[in-house]
Amino acid sequence: MAAARLLLRLAGRLESANFLQSVCGLLGAEQGPGPWQAHCSLERGRLVLSSHSFPGASERLPIQRPPFCPFAALDQQPGGSRTELTTTRGVDVAVAVILQSSDQTVLLTRRTCTLPISPNIWVPPGGHMELDEEILECGLRELQEECGLQLPQDQFSCVLLGLWESAYPPRLSWGFPKYHHLVLYMLVISQESQQQLQARIQINPNECNRTEGRRRSPTSAPARVHTPADNPNRSGGQRTGQRGDQVCSPALAATSGEVKFTGSPDQQRKDGSL
Repeated sequence: MAAARLLLRLAGRLESANFLQSVCGLLGAEQGPGPWQAHCSLERGRLVLSSHSFPGASERLPIQRPPFCPFAALDQQPGGSRTELTTTRGVDVAVAVILQSSDQTVLLTRRTCTLPISPNIWVPPGGHMELDEEILECGLRELQEECGLQLPQDQFSCVLLGLWESAYPPRLSWGFPKYHHLVLYMLVISQESQQQLQARIQINPNECNRTEGRRRSPTSAPARVHTPADNPNRSGGQRTGQRGDQVCSPALAATSGEVKFTGSPDQQRKDGSL
C-alpha cells in the first residue's frame, strides 16, 4: 500500500483516510451544502485534517463536497453494500492552482475531448502531490509541467483557499467510485500581467499521459488566450470546471494544449457569471 497522503485526526488518533468514507463526513459534516471548517497541518508529502484544533495545525480552511457525493451516500448504507470496493486504498491529495495576473485575470486549461472523464472542459492547472512535496512546490511544478510557466520567486504571493472532496463517478447511481481525491485550492497572485504571463506559456507536445504512475498533461494544439466573450458555449449559470451535475477533479486534469485567461472570480461575480 502506498504511503498515505491524507491523514485524519479522529478522537485524538491519527488515521489514514479511508477510500470508502466521505472525508467531510468523518470530520463531522452535517446534512446541507456546507462548507465546513477543517484544521490542517501541512507537512511534507501529507495533509493532516481534524474538525478541532490540534498541536501543529497551521491552517483553518473551508472544506466542501457536492450534494450528490457518492461517499456521503455510501456512509448512509449498510456496510455490506461496500464489498465491491477496494478497502485498502486511501484518499489521494491534489493541488489546483488559481493563477491570477496583476490585471485580474485567471489561467485555465482545457481537458482533451477524448478523455472518458469530463472531456473538453476548462479547469485550473493542478495534479497529484508527490511524496515529500510541499503544497506550493506541487502547485508550481504543475504550472511548469502543464503550461511551461516558471514564476520568479520574488514576483508572486500565495494563499490557501479551501478543500474540495471529489469522486468519480460523481454519483453512486453511475457506479461505485474509482477515484477519491481531496483537492487543495491555492490562489497564486503574480505581479506580472496577463500579456507577460501569456508570452512565457509553452505547451510541451511530448508530455505523456502517465509517467512513473503519475498523471501528466498530454497536449495536441498550440496554446492560445481567450477572454470570457470568446467562448460561445459559456453559460452564466455554469461554473468553470463543471458540466451539468458532474464535478471535475483538477487532480485528473489533462490539457488539450489550450489555455486561456479569463476574468478573476471577483470580476465574474460582478458581471453575473458566477
